Amino acid sequence: MLITPDNKLKKLIIIGDRVLVRPSRASDRTDSGLFLPPGVGEKERVQQGTIIKTGPGYAIPSPLEDEPWKAAEDQVKYLPLQAREGDIAIYLVSGATEIQYEGEKLFIVPQSAILMLEREEDL
Repeated sequence: MLITPDNKLKKLIIIGDRVLVRPSRASDRTDSGLFLPPGVGEKERVQQGTIIKTGPGYAIPSPLEDEPWKAAEDQVKYLPLQAREGDIAIYLVSGATEIQYEGEKLFIVPQSAILMLEREEDL
């Protein structure tokens, strides 16, 4: 199988209430035109990036069964996340975990560390 940028992330499974974020490229200039040294934008407390994968959400505990003759359901149910693939996320860097996957820097961010989402479709 040929690995392309589109399908190399398909084999990753994001767990629980986390999302996988590709950080946006930090600008190497300030608004006034000064050039910044490499890494300055990466040390900010808040960053933005595109959500490329999401976990299933918050696991909901199954209610206790009072009827032992019923078949037990092994299926776990989840409360879905507010974040979706393709959203632009503004997130706290302190809550994120930086990883390197196939030479690309990505962040695993819990939904609780996301401050704001920008979505193309109308709500």
